[in-house]
Amino acid sequence: MQTDLILQILSFLQTIPKQKVSTYKLIWDKFWVHPRTVAWIMKQNKEPQIYPCYKVVANDWKISWYNTNRWVKEKQELLEKDWIEIINGKVDKKYFYRFTE
Repeated sequence: MQTDLILQILSFLQTIPKQKVSTYKLIWDKFWVHPRTVAWIMKQNKEPQIYPCYKVVANDWKISWYNTNRWVKEKQELLEKDWIEIINGKVDKKYFYRFTE
C-alpha cells in the first residue's frame, strides 16, 4: 500500500470536527480503498492522539473495536468526550460528518 495514501487517509481524520464521525465505507467512497483496508490503516495508526481513528465507526453506526487494549470501551469514552451520544452501542446519525470533495 502506498504510504502517500495512508497519510492522506490519516490526515483526513484530522478534518473531522468535534461532535462528528465518519464510517469505514465513507472513507472508502472518498479514497477508493476497501473498508477493510481502511480498518487495517486505522489498526496501524501509531499516533491516535494525532490521527483520531476513534472517529471512524462501522457503516451501521455501531462502535467497532479500537486500536488499544481497551478497545470498544475506550473508543466509546473518546467519542463521549467529543460530545457524541451513544445509544445501544450506536452513534446517532446526526453526528455523521458530511464532508465535501
